[in-house]
Amino acid sequence: MLNTLRNPTFRHLFAAQLVALIGTGLATVALGLLAWKLAGDNAGAVLGTALAIKMVAYVTLAPVAAAIAERLPRRAFLVALDLIRAGVIACLPFVDQVWQIYVLIFFLQAASAGFTPAFQAVIPDVLKDEDGYTNALSLLRLAEDMEQLASPMIAAALLTVVSFPVLFAGTVVGFVASALLVVTARLPDRVRGENSQFWADVTKGLRIYARTPRLRGLMVMEAAVAAAGAMVYVNTVVLVQARLGLGEESVALAFAGFGAGSMLAAFLLPRILDRLADRPVMIGGAALMVAGVSLVPLVGSLITLIAFWAIIGFGFSLTQTPIGRIINRSAREADRGAVFAAQFALSHACWLVTYPLAGWIGAGAGLTAAALVLAGIGALGLIAVLRIWPAQDASELVHDHSDLPADHPHLAEHGSRHAHPFVIDDLHRRWPRAA
Repeated sequence: MLNTLRNPTFRHLFAAQLVALIGTGLATVALGLLAWKLAGDNAGAVLGTALAIKMVAYVTLAPVAAAIAERLPRRAFLVALDLIRAGVIACLPFVDQVWQIYVLIFFLQAASAGFTPAFQAVIPDVLKDEDGYTNALSLLRLAEDMEQLASPMIAAALLTVVSFPVLFAGTVVGFVASALLVVTARLPDRVRGENSQFWADVTKGLRIYARTPRLRGLMVMEAAVAAAGAMVYVNTVVLVQARLGLGEESVALAFAGFGAGSMLAAFLLPRILDRLADRPVMIGGAALMVAGVSLVPLVGSLITLIAFWAIIGFGFSLTQTPIGRIINRSAREADRGAVFAAQFALSHACWLVTYPLAGWIGAGAGLTAAALVLAGIGALGLIAVLRIWPAQDASELVHDHSDLPADHPHLAEHGSRHAHPFVIDDLHRRWPRAA
């Protein structure tokens, strides 16, 4: 897996992602403390609103940002968004009203909604070999898991010697360092698609998603993953402190169990994907998540909770890490950024629904009811995936082009009825019925 870091461009991009993640983790801790300073006992409501704003920004702005990105140089676009994020974070220590937090969080997440899909779309252009790309996806997954474990510890160590606004300075440093690393990376030129109207580019990724069976299946799977994952992210603190009667350090241990399971899967995935196709691996991961959530009513100790959360974390990594491979197979290089943006927006739309659902049901009907409802949603999603995503999912599909003139260059090259790696584009607007 580490051999992938021998590629100098990916090494710079990976380092940029790592320092940005650490900075983001520090900001998460600092934002919680800022909310407490401004709102006191209402800090939870402030953070909940900020999280909702984050999701709305992701869902609504990612496709727009992807369309803008297609019209700008890659490096300039990524560096500009990193610097915007640094500038927004630099303003947070001076906030003295709750509404100011909401405005800054919107601009911060708007920049992230542009940066993340654009960054994801660069990696397969840097690492053309599928094995190298798979290793890169696992490394990036590990980096995200490590950030969840390391950033709170770094923040706790810093808070012993400095006040919490200094954590925002650490975040600014992280984003600036990320921008510098992107500047020094030799990014491949973007493959230009056909000239089209801006609105067509905004909706392009969503249209490709809607017309590609494996991507529709992936979308339903994301709903199942979000249903299970929301139970972890929303109700862990309630499970630990209300049901088990334990302290804050036990909350951290429970989340560490989730992270450890995810990291283990990321380590194993390159070998697993050498032997198995993406579809059964991802379906198996989603099934593990649903099973883990359905076991929540049996939680009676911290050990069982950590074990169940580790199962869910393992499944989470199995479902999330191969997504880049699926998108890579399902779009032309010129359309990849738009499809990554569509994936980013649609997956966060699922979380936007399941986050409040997990909280409302847990608060109103109890944690057991919340777990069973979310597990039920996940199970229905899995059943739908099995129907929507074909088990025989060949890349090359036999098809014809009754809509093209007989002298069209595509028919001259391939013949009237032919097979080649099939993706939705201007010449292939619908999935072949035989598939």
